[in-house]
Amino acid sequence: MPIIDKALAGKVALVTGGSRGIGRAICVALAQRGAKVVINYASREDAARECAAAVEAAGGQAALSGFDVSNAAAVNDAVKAIGKDHGSLDILVNNAGVAVNGMLMRFSDENWKKVLDINLNGAFHTIRAAAMMLLKAKTAGRIINITSVVGETGNGGQIAYAASKAGLIGLTLTTAKELASRGVTCNAISPGFIETDMTAEHLPEAARAKLMEQIPLARIGRSEEVADAVAFLAGPEASYITGHVLRVNGGMLM
Repeated sequence: MPIIDKALAGKVALVTGGSRGIGRAICVALAQRGAKVVINYASREDAARECAAAVEAAGGQAALSGFDVSNAAAVNDAVKAIGKDHGSLDILVNNAGVAVNGMLMRFSDENWKKVLDINLNGAFHTIRAAAMMLLKAKTAGRIINITSVVGETGNGGQIAYAASKAGLIGLTLTTAKELASRGVTCNAISPGFIETDMTAEHLPEAARAKLMEQIPLARIGRSEEVADAVAFLAGPEASYITGHVLRVNGGMLM
């Protein structure tokens, strides 16, 4: 059940990769709590505009910010513009991600770089660019990174994706230690298999059936269930939680 209150009223949240899938659900969940949501997208402005309509329908305010998280200069410029346009940045959700699957011995340098540039370097770029504003947030800044169960377990055929998501956990823990003295929290959410376009593309029916045998709750999760966890970590209820990896995986990893 979604958290619906106005505990995030007056807060400005940036959600990277916010136009579709889990990112879109996160934008809506934050809006339901009253946040103004800045929706980042890399290329699909049409999807971002549709997400903005959903945010406003949920009772929040929406703004769009198109930039590539793997480009440090573009990230710096965008974050500065957000500060100028909206007056603050209180919540940063690093959700932008890409999966390029392949086995270790045949995996190309190009694909390795692409996955790490977006999934791991992108989060580093946004955290570094936003850190000063988060330290000056109205109450306490929040950073929430979306990692993955495979970052904790590994997964054959996902060498770059698993490595990037494992690195994101290390980035989360170190950021939490460095910013805690100023009240800024940094946590990660580790989803299991969630029903998204990415999952549908990479999960044939036979593999889906086999996967069910590994999930104690016997179903694939919904984007909204991840989004509700983000809304919790962004809110006042989570003010004493930092450096934590919250698993939303149906019991797949305990």
